[in-house]
Amino acid sequence: MRTESENTARVVVIGAGMAGARLAARVPGVTVVGEEPHAPYNRVLLAEVLAGRYEPDVIALPPAEVRRGVRVVRIDRAERRVLCDDGGVIGYGRLVLATGSNPVLPPLRGLGRTLPDGVHPFRTLDDCLALRAAVRPGVRAVVIGGGLLGVSAARALAECGAQVVLAQQGEHLMERQLDAEAAGMLRRHLEALGVEVHTECRVRGLRCTGGDTPAVRAVELADGYELEAELTVLACGVRPRTGLAKAAGLEVRKGVVVDDELRTSDPYIHAVGDCAEHDGTVYGLAGAALDQADVLAEVLAGRPAGYGGTRALTRLTLRSPSVAPAPSGAAVASGTSGGLDLAAFGDSRPMPGDDVVRLADATRGAYRTVVVRGDRLAGGVLFGDLAAVGTLARTWQDDEPLPADMSLLHLLTNDGGF
Repeated sequence: MRTESENTARVVVIGAGMAGARLAARVPGVTVVGEEPHAPYNRVLLAEVLAGRYEPDVIALPPAEVRRGVRVVRIDRAERRVLCDDGGVIGYGRLVLATGSNPVLPPLRGLGRTLPDGVHPFRTLDDCLALRAAVRPGVRAVVIGGGLLGVSAARALAECGAQVVLAQQGEHLMERQLDAEAAGMLRRHLEALGVEVHTECRVRGLRCTGGDTPAVRAVELADGYELEAELTVLACGVRPRTGLAKAAGLEVRKGVVVDDELRTSDPYIHAVGDCAEHDGTVYGLAGAALDQADVLAEVLAGRPAGYGGTRALTRLTLRSPSVAPAPSGAAVASGTSGGLDLAAFGDSRPMPGDDVVRLADATRGAYRTVVVRGDRLAGGVLFGDLAAVGTLARTWQDDEPLPADMSLLHLLTNDGGF
């Protein structure tokens, strides 16, 4: 067995995703252990890789020293070391769990521990590359799940020329972020790209070929209807990876429980990103993972810092397959040339006593609604030109009171930040 001497000052990070890579960039001398064979990458842009808009190297994060393709199998808290599947043993002074999350595999008939040929999760770069290799013009693809990930996957597959069906169990697309009217606009845009959208549609199972290597042939719905499928994408959400933490005896609820210094129930172990639960919330968002990594970098450096939560804005850009991609970093005008730009933040579902302001412009393909609770923004949804999204988003993210002399209608005009 290969053993490394323990250094009580050493910071070891388990996980080379966005949170682990951010921490490595902020804290000198960090040892990062990552299961994936790839260098750290921006997971938010996987749909762009699937669509062929970007190659994998374009979404790579700044270089970091990572032990790639190595899985930590056990945490020895008594000796303060981690044991790896390659026989390595790494001592730590502080350990950071950045293990991320796994895709949820729904309990469908025909879906076992080994996925049939043609069935793909959509969580990692390897998932993305396998799906890109399998898709071809005219292939029949069914995406199960109508959240942000499912919508992104459906759009990307349509750009590749696939015949795409999107099956969503809920009443409308992206239920966590959008109200019914905004979801309807999103649905119409996807349908204009050739995506067939089914809502309130419960999937019961998969029909696969027999033999030693079963392959998917159809997706079976609860009403008995079948959607023909050569490819099936599982976009049913994610679940925090907490197995290591549980086995080590750390406090785990939905995620690994952490305090404001991202410290777990063991004072020498921290957790950040999708696996962490702070103040009862598991965010599962890139913005929260980066915020937590930045706070933890200050904590590990001995500087006073505390994490108070993340107020993240969800943004999605959809383009028509006929529209050439913009150069990297270029702004894309929304609502033009067959494109759609969407931003959603906070809680767009009004409560009794809230004020709601809504503007719709069918000519420009724009829709804007905000919910005001007391003197603060509670949330909102916006379609169309989002060039000035920053002012209102910053007001919400900073939880600032609205100016007393600002009318609610003014919030949604360009002069008011939109």
